[in-house]
Amino acid sequence: MPHSQTYRLSACSHDGAWHAQRISSCLTPFLKRGLYRCRIAAQAVHIVAAADSKVNVLLVGGGGREHALAWKLAQSPQLGSLFCAPGNPGISAEPGVASVADLDVDSHEEVVRWCQDREIGLVLVGPEAPLVAGLVDSLKRTGIRAFGPSAAAAQLEGSKAFLKDLCREYNIPTGTYEVFRDPEAAKGYIREQGAPIVVKAVGLAAGKGVVVARTVEEAAAAVDDMLVERKFGEAGSEVVVEEFLDGEEASFFALIDGESCVALASAQDHKAVGEGDTGPNTGGMGAYSPAPVVTPEIEAQVMEEIVQRTASAMVDRGIPFSGVLFAGLMIKNGKARLLEHNVRFGDPECQCLMMRLQSDLLEVLLAAAEGRLGAAQLQWSPEKALTVVLAAKGYPGSYKKGSSISSLGAVKDAKVFHAGTSSSPDGGIIATGGRVLAVTALADTVALAQQKAYKAVDQIHWPEGFCRRDIGWRAVERER
Repeated sequence: MPHSQTYRLSACSHDGAWHAQRISSCLTPFLKRGLYRCRIAAQAVHIVAAADSKVNVLLVGGGGREHALAWKLAQSPQLGSLFCAPGNPGISAEPGVASVADLDVDSHEEVVRWCQDREIGLVLVGPEAPLVAGLVDSLKRTGIRAFGPSAAAAQLEGSKAFLKDLCREYNIPTGTYEVFRDPEAAKGYIREQGAPIVVKAVGLAAGKGVVVARTVEEAAAAVDDMLVERKFGEAGSEVVVEEFLDGEEASFFALIDGESCVALASAQDHKAVGEGDTGPNTGGMGAYSPAPVVTPEIEAQVMEEIVQRTASAMVDRGIPFSGVLFAGLMIKNGKARLLEHNVRFGDPECQCLMMRLQSDLLEVLLAAAEGRLGAAQLQWSPEKALTVVLAAKGYPGSYKKGSSISSLGAVKDAKVFHAGTSSSPDGGIIATGGRVLAVTALADTVALAQQKAYKAVDQIHWPEGFCRRDIGWRAVERER
């Protein structure tokens, strides 16, 4: 049965050689050289539960990612009560979910008091904004276990300049770049480099602060939007102008507890709104896992040169990373380069990962939060998972809210995860977001998972919604 690979860091320095030993179920070693000195723990053991007692969990977030996490957490025999804030109707309906918490997650003091009153044993923070705002720091200061990075470590996602500077200093493969506050200097650099070129707002911009400019003029306009018009507010007070990387894009996830890195799985997201990857980018219109483009050789390179070097760098800087690390990759000619890091599970990739994960999610999150990942072995289904996102017509532009969704109960051979939904006064489900549902299916091949997912999509009655009809097309072509 497939399992994850574990990589352990022990001592790190800029000027040393870096040695890594890949631990597999048969302890097959490999040796690589790089930038840092890291000793590998040579044992492969399963995670041991922290305690025999049940653990109460608070899950922060209310999207499709959080629904998938709640669904998987509810399967753990270690789970006591599971609370979600703000949650959604799909999460509330899951067996084993205690309740949706009426809680202001922006108030760290309120969250801490609430957790203390309910003896919460673990807080899982789903979205990036509370992580960047330091919610994990506030919880840990009061002795409450939390899964996710500190505010300082969350800069890997919260500041694109921080990430790019880290890549440059620690030899993490990525595109060339420069950071600017002066719009004229940025435009001068763009003219020197030519197009295509990428302009990014440095801070969090809800996934909208990235422009892939096909012309110099388009790139210059993006600079003006961010630095002059302040279209993205403080997030656009600086911009990163970076090399356009071509190839095939993929996502890769790993768990890190500061010293240990455990590979999770690969996936491939579909960001464009239209078939054939056309139209404006969205938060993701679908995904599948695993991604065939991430071969075992590429996975080893990603773990060594990107994930582990990132973890080493953060330890070296005195801000060790703990949580899940997402690596957005561009793969070409058998090599991966880093597009971005996120410090959370992806959406809709998380839905695919949770469908395939056979290990106890709560157990592994507790281990990561307590710094005892060690040489953990995670079990994965060999089946392929595919997610189709149903979005409101007009998305990612303007769209109407409040339309009714019905026939969800008709779906039997797939899992429907809620993202942008609310309950209507009569107990029905209404759409309140742009990306509204994520329909996920498992099968032996991506083509079969695709068929099952679209069959389920067609059983849902929502005239005001739409979806891409080609999710998984690259993998299906490979299978043919």
